[in-house]
Amino acid sequence: MKRKFIAALVIAWALTPASLFTQAGFAPNPTGAPVAAPVAPVTDPTTIRDEFLGHFRSSSRKISELARVMPAEKFSWAPGEGVMQVGEVYMHLARYNFMYLDENLGIAPPNGFDYADIESLRDKDRVREIFEMSVRHVNEQVGALTGARLDEETELYGRTVQGWAVLLQLISHMNEHVGQSVAYARMNGVVPPWSR
Repeated sequence: MKRKFIAALVIAWALTPASLFTQAGFAPNPTGAPVAAPVAPVTDPTTIRDEFLGHFRSSSRKISELARVMPAEKFSWAPGEGVMQVGEVYMHLARYNFMYLDENLGIAPPNGFDYADIESLRDKDRVREIFEMSVRHVNEQVGALTGARLDEETELYGRTVQGWAVLLQLISHMNEHVGQSVAYARMNGVVPPWSR
C-alpha cells in the first residue's frame, strides 16, 4: 500500500505542469525538478514604512487594551523592587514613541508636548491619554514620511543609520514591552482581551 501511494505521488508530481510551480514561487531547473525562485529584495523604504505601521498598530492596540482593562490601582504595581511599574511601562513606551521621532527623525511632538518626565505618571486616565496621543503622533507622522526621507541618514545610539532603521528600533522596543505588559497583566489575574 505504501509503495503504491509513493508511486502515485511521484506520477502526480511528474505530470504537474511547470506553470503551477512558477505560480507558486517555484521555477523548474534544467533537470525539471522545482527549485525555490529567489525573493526580490525590498528596496523601497515606503514598503518598510507600511510594514512598520502594520506592526506598530497591532502592538500599540495591545498596550491600549491592557491599559484599559488593568485596574487603576495596579498602575503602581511592580513584580519586585527596582522593576518598572505597570503605568511606568506604558509611559516609557509613550516617551520613546515621541523621542525616537523627535531626536532621531527631527519630528517634534504635537503642540510642543514635553515628554521628558512622563514616566513618573501613574494616574490611569492620564497615562492612557498620553499613550494614545503618542500612538496617533507616530501613525500620522510616520505615515507621511516619504521614501527619500526614510533613506536619509541619521544618528541612532551613536551609529549612522537610515531613517527607516529608527522605525525598526521603535517597533523592536515596543514589542519588548508588550511582552512585559502581558506578563504583568497575567501576574495580576488580568487576561489580555485579545486572548480570550
